[in-house]
Amino acid sequence: MATTAEGSRTNTGPVPSRMFDGTRPLKRWRYVGIFCERFMACGAIVRVGPLKQSFWALYEREGEELRERTRMVPRRGELVLGQGSLRVQDRGVSLELELVEEAGIEALCAHGRGMVWTRKQAGVAAHGRLALDGRPAQEVRARAVIDDTAGHHARHTEWHWSAGVGEGCDGRALAWNLVSGVNDPPNGSERAVWVDSAAHEVPPVSFAEDLSGVRCEDGSELRFTAEARRERHDELVLLASDYRAPFGSFAGTLPGNVVLERGLGVMEHHRARW
Repeated sequence: MATTAEGSRTNTGPVPSRMFDGTRPLKRWRYVGIFCERFMACGAIVRVGPLKQSFWALYEREGEELRERTRMVPRRGELVLGQGSLRVQDRGVSLELELVEEAGIEALCAHGRGMVWTRKQAGVAAHGRLALDGRPAQEVRARAVIDDTAGHHARHTEWHWSAGVGEGCDGRALAWNLVSGVNDPPNGSERAVWVDSAAHEVPPVSFAEDLSGVRCEDGSELRFTAEARRERHDELVLLASDYRAPFGSFAGTLPGNVVLERGLGVMEHHRARW
């Protein structure tokens, strides 16, 4: 699977769209992560077949305060994710951001008996306003990662994932999307590192079980320090989800032996029965 100068990958094939492939329901989501020195935040809308779920989180780094909510039945207006925008109005948080979306990179990979399509963007500009607990709004300038996914994943799915933004020792803007467990063949994967907005696929990676780091086949090692613990465990009749997804800071080297001077982002370990 080739990578163009803009970072999009060609010959990915059609995006899965049937509600069911045999007994496998279509899973779809849009996740947006926002990172800056003041705070880290995320929001997502997830659909499994006809079911819909939402979640958001915001972590203030200076006060070390984490606010979050997950809704099995989303409420109108609490979390809105559109093309080029994110809005949270809940639990004293008023966050309105515009996202300068880019082409991103795409991958279409087999998973079990089905196929999974994904488009990843990382390092995109985000700007807008944040107000907490009714106080005056402050201007926000941050960088974002965006994950759009649709596919007929296997009934039991487990993955490790990391995405974030940062700077190199030479001042270049860096961003990354790394995964193990889904969309991770040796070539044509969703793994990518962005250097000054140019995306490059990188070799396979492995994750520490305690989410303390990511190692790449090329010898590079990314170290992670958790700042805000996020986890959730749901056991329903037909569906189950067990995940850890802390926000935190990164150091070390990205795949491709790109030295990361400083970085902010997320790590995740997720087991799902769906």
